[in-house]
Amino acid sequence: MPHTYVIIFYVVLAAWILTLLLPVGKFETAKKTYIQNGKEKTKTVVVPGSFQYELDEKGMPVKKPAKIWGTEDFGGYGFLNYVFEGLVTGDKWGSAVGVVAFILVIGGAFGIVLRTGAVDSGIMAMIGRTQGRESLIIPVLFVLFSLGGAVFGMGEETIPFAMIVVPMVIAMGYDSVVGICITYVASQIGFATSWMNPFSLAVAQGVSDVPVFSGAPFRIIMWTVFTAAGLWYTWRYAVRVKENPLNSISYESDEYFRNQVKVNSETEKEEVKFTTGHKLVLLTLLIGIIWVVWGVTKKGYYIPEIASQFFVIGLVAGIIGVIFKLNGMTVNDIASSFAKGASDLTGAALVVGMAKGILIVLGGTSPSDPTVLNTILNAVSQGIGKFPSLLSAWFMYLFQSVFNFFVVSGSGQAALTMPIMAPLSDLVGVTRQTAVLAFQLGDGLTNVIVPTSACLMGVLGVARLDWSIWAKWQIKMQGFLFLLGSIFVIIAHVIGYN
Repeated sequence: MPHTYVIIFYVVLAAWILTLLLPVGKFETAKKTYIQNGKEKTKTVVVPGSFQYELDEKGMPVKKPAKIWGTEDFGGYGFLNYVFEGLVTGDKWGSAVGVVAFILVIGGAFGIVLRTGAVDSGIMAMIGRTQGRESLIIPVLFVLFSLGGAVFGMGEETIPFAMIVVPMVIAMGYDSVVGICITYVASQIGFATSWMNPFSLAVAQGVSDVPVFSGAPFRIIMWTVFTAAGLWYTWRYAVRVKENPLNSISYESDEYFRNQVKVNSETEKEEVKFTTGHKLVLLTLLIGIIWVVWGVTKKGYYIPEIASQFFVIGLVAGIIGVIFKLNGMTVNDIASSFAKGASDLTGAALVVGMAKGILIVLGGTSPSDPTVLNTILNAVSQGIGKFPSLLSAWFMYLFQSVFNFFVVSGSGQAALTMPIMAPLSDLVGVTRQTAVLAFQLGDGLTNVIVPTSACLMGVLGVARLDWSIWAKWQIKMQGFLFLLGSIFVIIAHVIGYN
């Protein structure tokens, strides 16, 4: 399979070719106000029916091919500048700059935690004491992470958890795919079927003039079914890997973790020590995670705050490691392990920037700027309106699934597409609640496969799993989830979900 960098390069090339073939257009935008949890929120959205092609002096649509080489200051963005330009886009609250920094800080912090040996010792101690019942951790964690995605839109937060869970499940006889599924995939299933997601559902309903967080009973049933289905799919694969490790698609890349487990197992046989220092490090980690969850749910902490919280966790763990001389740690080891942890995730951080470069080549995601992406959005929305109502509802779901490749942000995709899809749904006989549902499922479920998702690439980096290998396995799960999503969209349309 081609390397992730190679795949992204080809996608960037395809995006560049699109700029040669398609004219650019733009929408008018306006401020949309809605009420969420009793508070007034405002979002900039597109004005439906306002699309216009950029025209030349003869009144003909204009094409704006991206240059082969160029920067913002020298002739505009170029195809061959996608790596650097992608890495420096955005701000500290999002992709790419914020997510890249988040990944590196998280990697460094956990490099310190792992250097203490507390996580490894804790895993071996847990396996020894559970005596074959450790497999119960799969359904427990899957449901918890799905609930986290549903309740507070968990996404980037799964990256540090994956750093613990992936080596743990490999030590239990599973593989990194299982670890990714019970953390990130579970969270995105919850994200996609949520009845109270503040990032995507609230914005989508708000800009569509649908009461925010309405329609909860149907969505709670949907969350239950999807969570159970996702758990069943993951469990079935986990059992196959447990029976024969060669059934794992990540068998080769998991060698790194298996070697760690082997070394730790041999050490445990010799010393069998789970010391006070180890317990204090894990207690620090637990208290830190509670602090993160509190910050996210009560204070609205996001990337900058969460990254800094984990830095504090790593620093405290390092101090404990030095005081108790865990693995012979010194003060210099705190610094070197931070550097090593960050360097281990450098590849994942680069992928985030490269993926952002795809959108730069296309001209960006701003609805008010003349871009190819706006032309595509307008053409698809017009096409959907020509189908019977049931097919229109389903094509809305299909469109949102594909469009998520370009605009991974849930709130961003909602602000860009729902002001168009909501009035369109009125014209074709689909309820606005169903249109929001189609957006919600399409946006959330494809987060676990699109290489433009910074969260996914971060988790894959933690698991040392190449995207091409993951996608080869995940495409089947995507088909399963898409079929289930189609059923719910059809049911919603048939019952007049409102």
